[in-house]
Parts: sequence; structure tokens; C-alpha cells
Amino acid sequence: MMASLELAKARLTNFAVNEAAGISPLYELLATHAKDDDEVAALLAAAPENFAHGTLFFAAAQRLVQAEPWIELANYYLTMGGSYGPDERVWPLFRQFVLERADKMRELISTRTTQTNEVRRVATMFPAIAMAAKEAKGAIGLLEVGTSAGLLLGVDRYGYRYSTEAGEQINAGPAKTPLVLTCAVSGQPLPKLPKKVAVAAKVGLDRRPIDLRDEEELAWLEACVWADQPERSRRLRVAAEMQEKDRPTLVTGDAVDGLAEAAAQVPAELPLVVLTSHVLPYMADERRQEFVAAVASLAATRPLWWVSQEHYLAAMTYLVPGRTDFEDSFREIRGVLALVRWEAGKPGTRLLGRTGAHGQTLAWL
Repeated sequence: MMASLELAKARLTNFAVNEAAGISPLYELLATHAKDDDEVAALLAAAPENFAHGTLFFAAAQRLVQAEPWIELANYYLTMGGSYGPDERVWPLFRQFVLERADKMRELISTRTTQTNEVRRVATMFPAIAMAAKEAKGAIGLLEVGTSAGLLLGVDRYGYRYSTEAGEQINAGPAKTPLVLTCAVSGQPLPKLPKKVAVAAKVGLDRRPIDLRDEEELAWLEACVWADQPERSRRLRVAAEMQEKDRPTLVTGDAVDGLAEAAAQVPAELPLVVLTSHVLPYMADERRQEFVAAVASLAATRPLWWVSQEHYLAAMTYLVPGRTDFEDSFREIRGVLALVRWEAGKPGTRLLGRTGAHGQTLAWL
């Protein structure tokens, strides 16, 4: 079912208030105007309901700006070399731009989905993956659901630097690497982190996996990076270059229906670690339940750990029903990090931390 105008406006409102606020001044300003502009908001209504989010709307706009980098609006896109901060001129420029290209906007919005492959999210997931690997007592196989281009599967090749509130630096991962991911940590002390996690197989499952060798596909991935956050774009490019030497197996398929097929690509003798990062919000409620059931079924056939970094509402509903721990932290906390292991058919869920939307913060529990 396609999104209605009312839903599109509600999603843009949520994006402005609960996602962009305090994180992206440009997108916060533009979304604040767009949510009250029927003509502009109607462009997002070209998307199916499950995918009609503010992130998709602004990715489509940035993809069109990429195609015309000489226009004045591009000065506000720091990811493209612009240097202007948001001011009173940017909304009129943006509005005119997207409405003059309304057909192209609708085409992108109706055929694309948000495929943010935010590499920094690995920094918040690494401690959980390391815990799973330690419990597996050997090399593991990774299966990422909703993998996009599979950049999170490079977890064993990135370096990590965690900064504590006391000013301490905690380093993990290989000593020599082109990409070091930084993360501010708080709360309880992190467990001891390894220099190496042995990963013997990497498989990604996505409805539309991205081949980074295709420039058009890479351009879409870059368009999904928020336009005033150039450092995220830089990390994406470095990780893409690193993947040239360590390509994962990417499988085209649905998160539920294709799960078993994708898991079969990981040798049966390897303990399996399933990864999801901000995937559940793009599923209908019934489908989320089916996904959790599918992971449980897979866990009955082989040793399996599920590292879940999901929006706190999804975590509370599907991982630990009845818990309301984080309901008072909506604006500050974008995700919950959990590690799930099935024993004798019963899931054991450990809530490990609260995570920032793009991997910038981790509050360890």
C-alpha cells in the first residue's frame, strides 16, 4: 500500500523532531518546513508505507543534487564540498529544486529504499560481536540481514577507538588498518576487547544488495548519507575501497523468506552470528514477528548468536516483551544493543547498551 499524504507528513514530522534534531541542522530545518508543505510532502507519498521515511525523501533529493553539482543549492551540501550552513535561503532553494524535479523525485522514492550503510555503527556492535565470538570459541560466520552493500561485514578489518568519560582511550581491532572508527562510551566499563575477531565467512542478505563496483549504486549509497555530515561520507568511501580486497557474499532476498538460503552460504561447521542494524523499523509488525521466529528456527539447526542494534521500541517489543527501560530516553537514545542466544529452543536476551543513531555513542549497561 502506498503512503498517504497524512502519513508522509507524519513521517517528516517524526524525522524533524526525533531523528534530525540536534544531529543534522540542515535536515532538521528542511524537514520542519517540508512537513507543513503539502506539495513537497506529497512527493514522499510515492513510496510504499513501510519505506516512506524522511531518510528516503532526503536521499532522493541529494541524489538529484549530485547530478547537478553546479547549482546554488549544492553549496549547502557539505558531503559534496559545499560550505554553507543552513540559513533563510536554503528552504526556498530546496523547495523549488524538488518541485521542479517532482517526477524524478517520485521515481526515486517509488523505486528506491533507504540503504544507509553507516560503517560507524560497527563500533557500537563490535563489543557484542566479540562476546559472541568468545563464546563460540573459534572462527565465526557472519550473516547480516538488511546488509545494503555489506560494509558492516568488514568488522574484523576495521580499527576501533573508544573514548570514555574519564578521558581514557580504549583501542581494539587490528593495529594497521586504513579505517579507525571512533565512539564515545559511557556507563559501565566495556568488557576487554580483542585485537582480532576470526571471521571465516561473510554473507549479507538484502532485498536489493548494492554492488559497490557500480558507480550508480555507490552514488545512491552516498546520497543516503546526511548532507551536512561529510565525515560519514569519507568513512563510506574508505570502507568501500577496503571491500575490494575482502568481498562478502551478497544474497538477494527477503529478510524472512530468504534467511535460511542466506544462512546456508555460511559453512555449517561455523558458529553463526546474525547481525541486524536498524532493520526492524522497515518491516510491518507481523513481519517483524515472523523474522524473530525465523531466526529462532535457524538457531535450532546450528549454534547461533543474534547481535541486534535496533530502535528501542522494536527491542522492547520483540526481544524483551514487557520491559519499558528506555521509554524515557527517546530523543537521546536511538537504539538498543542486544545479544540473543537460544538454548534448548528458548531465547536468552542480554541488553548490552544504548547506541547513537550513527554509531557515535555507546552507553554500556
